[in-house]
Amino acid sequence: MKRIWLLFLLLVLIAADVFLGSVRLPFADVWDALMGSNPEAFVYKIVWNFRIPKMLTALLAGMALSVCGVQMQTLFRNPLADPYVLGISSGAGLGVAFFVMGASVFPILSTHPWLSHLGTAAFAWMGALAVMLMVAAASKRLKSNMGLLILGIMIGSAGSALISLLQYLSDAPALKQYVLWTMGSFSNVTGRRLVIMAALCLAGLLISIRNIKDLNVFLMGQSYAESLGLSTSRIRNRVFLATTLLAGSVTAFCGPIGFIGIAVPHLCRMIFGNANHRVLLPASALMGACLMLVADILSQMPGSQSVLPVNTVAALLGIPVILYVILKNKAVAL
Repeated sequence: MKRIWLLFLLLVLIAADVFLGSVRLPFADVWDALMGSNPEAFVYKIVWNFRIPKMLTALLAGMALSVCGVQMQTLFRNPLADPYVLGISSGAGLGVAFFVMGASVFPILSTHPWLSHLGTAAFAWMGALAVMLMVAAASKRLKSNMGLLILGIMIGSAGSALISLLQYLSDAPALKQYVLWTMGSFSNVTGRRLVIMAALCLAGLLISIRNIKDLNVFLMGQSYAESLGLSTSRIRNRVFLATTLLAGSVTAFCGPIGFIGIAVPHLCRMIFGNANHRVLLPASALMGACLMLVADILSQMPGSQSVLPVNTVAALLGIPVILYVILKNKAVAL
């Protein structure tokens, strides 16, 4: 019953995200645009070229980050693990920094104008993929999940150091462009970008569904999983792959969006009172989509013609949940 209400809430928020925005539009005009009347109208172009792609991007991003959070918290048995625990976000950020700010440090990048369309996303994904390959190679030697967690933190620190170096060497316009990317935005994900992001996120979600049974076994601990004859390294690699596809793609196209991946799994555990991933994973996907749509609606500041960074709004929504988990130290059924 709770999942039905959650699905109903999702549908309401989808409609609200389409009908509300920084530009105030009459309800009837938006409805006519959705029905396909007068394709040349100004409202039609706003709805189909901007609001609907933005809504779909927020939907995908919320589902992807939340599903990543569920898997990371179970795999590492750490209630504060999130999609970026393996350094994937830092790898993606380093890729973007190299593309955006590297043009002023390494002029050869500016000689390839064909990169401008999908360059930011492509370099971010390559950075995320490089980190995943490093972690996958290390996982063959590191049998402890805690060791991999520490490795992810070290990779994140190294990436941050290299980004700081590029920021110091880059010129002002490139630095400003990178800072704007770090604030997060759904507005630029349209057309071909949205299709690519949707395909990558769908692949990651399918792998995550495949991981449900194994994640339930991991609730009993890694030793218990090994006693059942399961290959824990193979399971970890599948989780790493799903996390890279999901978190890497969202970061690549939308910028780094934090706190949703940590907060949503805890909200679902509190609401549903169930750690079974057959319940928790789809519930987290729905809840994450709802929260991200709320963040998108609030970031648009409907009718005010002002837009806030999505990352800021997502943090304001997620931080209270994280503080509650830390201070109360409960509602975490791992």
